[in-house]
Amino acid sequence: MQNGRAVNTVEVKRGSTFRRLLAFAGPAYLVSVGYMDPGNWATDIEGGARFGYALLWVLLLSNGMALLLQVLAARLGVVTGYDLAQGCRREYPRLVNVILWLLSEIAIAATDLAEILGTVIGLNLLFGLHLMWGCAVTAFDTFLLLAIQRLGVRRMEAFILMLVSTIAACFLVELFFAKPDWGAAMAGLRPAFPLPPGALYVAVGIIGATVMPHNLFLHSALVQTRAIDRTHTGRAEACRFNLIDSVVALNGAFLVNAAILIMSAADFHTRGIVVTELQEAHTLLAQLLGGTVAPLAFGIALLASGQSSTLTGTISGQVVMEGFLDIRLRPWIRRMITRCAALVPAVAVIWLFGSGGTFRLLILSQVVLSLQLPFAVIPLVQFTSQREKMGAFSNPPWVRLLSWLTAGIIVVLNIWLVAQTVGDTMAALPWWAQGAAWVLACALVGLLGYLLLAPLLGRRVVWPAVEAGAAAVRVMRTPSLRRIGVALEHGPGDDDALVMALTLAQAQQARIVLLHVVESPGSMVYGASSDSLHGRRDQAHFEEIARGIEGPDRPVDVVVRSGAAVETIVELTRELELDMLVMGAHGHRGWRDLVFGETVTGVRHALTIPVVVVRAGSPAGTSGK
Repeated sequence: MQNGRAVNTVEVKRGSTFRRLLAFAGPAYLVSVGYMDPGNWATDIEGGARFGYALLWVLLLSNGMALLLQVLAARLGVVTGYDLAQGCRREYPRLVNVILWLLSEIAIAATDLAEILGTVIGLNLLFGLHLMWGCAVTAFDTFLLLAIQRLGVRRMEAFILMLVSTIAACFLVELFFAKPDWGAAMAGLRPAFPLPPGALYVAVGIIGATVMPHNLFLHSALVQTRAIDRTHTGRAEACRFNLIDSVVALNGAFLVNAAILIMSAADFHTRGIVVTELQEAHTLLAQLLGGTVAPLAFGIALLASGQSSTLTGTISGQVVMEGFLDIRLRPWIRRMITRCAALVPAVAVIWLFGSGGTFRLLILSQVVLSLQLPFAVIPLVQFTSQREKMGAFSNPPWVRLLSWLTAGIIVVLNIWLVAQTVGDTMAALPWWAQGAAWVLACALVGLLGYLLLAPLLGRRVVWPAVEAGAAAVRVMRTPSLRRIGVALEHGPGDDDALVMALTLAQAQQARIVLLHVVESPGSMVYGASSDSLHGRRDQAHFEEIARGIEGPDRPVDVVVRSGAAVETIVELTRELELDMLVMGAHGHRGWRDLVFGETVTGVRHALTIPVVVVRAGSPAGTSGK
């Protein structure tokens, strides 16, 4: 990833099928983290404690839905070269995209909230760290994870895989101590109707906590880190290997969630204990099973879950911001925005309600995710079903039917879950708050209707093809250069800058303008009106250079002005209406910039014309910073 965007950094090795499969393995493992985050733990533990093994089939069904949608997201990224957020930006009007972005940001903040709570509770269970101090730790652990992200795609994937393996190993230990009834567990995988009284609410909660909207944006971006052949055969191979990657990773996530539910059923349901809080589950494990291994494994797994989900949440935030709005922020700024948005409610609830409020906050985070899920699922199913976008890779009729059935089930069940969860709270609100909530609900329903009907109303946008080199060729045009400025310093780097400017001017028969800024003590006080022996000598020096390089078809002007370097160069560039600026760079950085000054970055950021930077001492034509 680079600035939140997927770049083709992982080479797809030629050779055996197994070697190519390993090259594609990774994106689905990052995505699978979202399917075993602390929000899933809450629903799995409650489902097992209340209803034993009876809801295992619901967990299996929700995993099948998630697998289908993640495979579609991966295919969208591989075939079109766009992630889901970028596709929405090209498909829908600006206002719709802004709203979809806001909903996605709220969902990512809700996901981050669950991750914060998981980390905070894990630190509390393992080390006895107070919940408020745990919040302080989570405010800074994000920088460690960002440092891991900078190590590269493959190392980041390896780190996440290590955390996921830790979670799986911990629950293998839990199952060893729990000694579940495996026959009853196998029977729980068979659909059974009607559900036990009260089980529908928990079942819907399991489905709502399993399919995560930010994972659809994330997966469609991560698959683009593989440098595949942009041919039909290359895309088909990438789709096939990403399918295998998704099946292995998400089924692994299903086994972890199933292990949580089975552990809860074996340890709590068989003893008639209803558990709804993670801290309560940890305490009871120590009481029921004795020793420290089982509760220790539970705490380690919870901490690993929170940390692994944090990193994927970071990348998701970068993906949706750039995808919907085409805005790039530095990863640490992007991360701190999301983390602060999640920390505020976490700190407030812990301050007001203590540990008992964390579970209610976890449930609220899942409700927020449920609200946003349809706005990611419907565009995904629509885009992957349209031949204009996917070509031969568009969904066949049976996949289309299954996708819309999955989308319908998710939308209906999530609306039901939200209504049931928010219903009691709404009744306690004042009339004006209820009115605002109804207006918001109607607006969201209207947006959902627009997304559903947009293709039927003739809004089917053909996205520009993203081919290797093809897009660049389509927009490539020879720039018209009338005036090329050369910023000179009366130093050793001037020759390299002049050679570059002469080469560019010769191709365009452009006029060359030699620019020099006099930074004498007087110029710092009086600016452009300052005159000095230093300035007059510089003027004579550059006029001599101009006479040496000018010719009948190559006019050269000289402009020498006093003042601050960056501001004066920018002012002259605009005043003289230059079409390109050539500058020399010394290659120093850090403390040397503070001592000797630094001009290139300030000029580049202030100008909209092309700025060619030539490093002093480099061969002619080689640019640098």
